Amino acid sequence: MSEATRSDEPSHDQLIERLTADLRPVRPVSPARLAAGWLLVVVVFAGYLASMADLHAMMRRLMAAPDMWLAAVGSALTGILAVVAAFMTSVPGRSTRWALLPLPPLALWIWESGMGCARSFHLPGVHDASFGDSDHCFMFICALSLPLSLLLMVLLRWTFPLRPNLTLALGGLAAAGMAATLLNFFHPYDASVSDLVFHAVAVALVVVANRLFGERLFR
Repeated sequence: MSEATRSDEPSHDQLIERLTADLRPVRPVSPARLAAGWLLVVVVFAGYLASMADLHAMMRRLMAAPDMWLAAVGSALTGILAVVAAFMTSVPGRSTRWALLPLPPLALWIWESGMGCARSFHLPGVHDASFGDSDHCFMFICALSLPLSLLLMVLLRWTFPLRPNLTLALGGLAAAGMAATLLNFFHPYDASVSDLVFHAVAVALVVVANRLFGERLFR
């Protein structure tokens, strides 16, 4: 190669300047902002469902026994903290210990639901859920979890989860937790073993579905 040809070639510094000339700074993704956006949609869902529900009957039922309202608080907090954990674990560099965030309210939800089944008295004016009633509850949780899960996956595409299985499982728990919470608007039944089993199966199914189908999306 002649000296003239060599002199025409750009130096390393010039090459780097050319490659980076049109680059723009990347705005970092805010996990808190994404989680807040998802929760805002949940609030809109809640407002719509509340407009069709008998709120006075719901409040009477929930306040008739501590296990009823504590289970509702547990499911709501599980959904809120699970979606926060999902977005926190989706950002590279964040600790996987964020996945432990929804575990305390999840334990409260499970414990108080079980205590409702072991309660020695029935709520006044409220009957136990039959098999058909529990089937409707199962369908409600699964059906409402579907749009919430899809929205969550869309928002997660703005991030770069290095542990998609963990993130998606947390997202499924968030969707199922909020769906179970909103079910209280249309759940005029006392706690029962069959109802608890159907709820648990629905939540587990949503978590597994998010894990399996979401993995294909991120792949």
